Amino acid sequence: MADLINLIKQLRERTGAGIMDCKKALLANDQDLEKSVVWLREKGIAKQEKKASRTAAEGIAWTKVSGNKGVIIEINCETDFVANSDPFRALVTETIDAILASETEPADKEACMALPSKDGRTLKDVYLDASIKLGEKLDFRRFAIVYKNDDEFFAPYIHMKGKIATLVITKGGDQEIANGLALNITSDNPAYISEADIPSEIIAKETEIETEASKNDPSFAKKPEAIQAKIIEGRVKKNLGSAVLTNQQYILDETKTVGEILKQHSASIVSFIRYAVGEGIEKKVNDFASEVEAQMKK
Repeated sequence: MADLINLIKQLRERTGAGIMDCKKALLANDQDLEKSVVWLREKGIAKQEKKASRTAAEGIAWTKVSGNKGVIIEINCETDFVANSDPFRALVTETIDAILASETEPADKEACMALPSKDGRTLKDVYLDASIKLGEKLDFRRFAIVYKNDDEFFAPYIHMKGKIATLVITKGGDQEIANGLALNITSDNPAYISEADIPSEIIAKETEIETEASKNDPSFAKKPEAIQAKIIEGRVKKNLGSAVLTNQQYILDETKTVGEILKQHSASIVSFIRYAVGEGIEKKVNDFASEVEAQMKK
């Protein structure tokens, strides 16, 4: 019995699996430690397949730079409790460090999962073991790798311990200006750097919406066509303007716009990426009362 307890302890240290799972693995494999590790991992794969339909909308967005290379990632789990756990945060760190250290740029998520971790295993194996240990569906959702020139500035910013991550590249100005712009982007979530960056199809769609809406305004129909066109153009510009970074108030000096700050410091924004955890993921809302009622009926 003492030998079994010692083996359970070793197996748990190696895999992070629960005590009862470790015991089952050892008993199923004649207390062979190596076979038990494989058995647990195989069971973990089966558990992952069962978790595939579950929603992982919590997690961490993170960014890190090294020299002229920067990486931004989002990794999801099912609960905020796991997202704030040390093992999950270690997984985030291991993932971004592996991508940052890669000599050949991975083309997609699958290529990222094939990268070596700090102990030589692939990230895919690291994620499998982490899923067993944490008991939740884990999803390496997205990543981006960006490069800057020597005369440009990186400004990485992480908000609320990883709820939002932003990575900005600026030219001109200084590091302080770059950091301020990263704060602005994190706070106001612009879609475009300048009005010139708004796609023509977006402008056309917004124009169509405003044109249709104007039909409900009797006074609008009485205006000359040229005036109508100017009114619709103004409305479209106002609607889309709030999504333009250079039009937004500069968060560190609200008497000025971002565009004015850029001009004042002879700076420009080369690019930016902003990841917010779970954005675009449809979260499943459980009706707890209905679930209880259904169980009672059974």
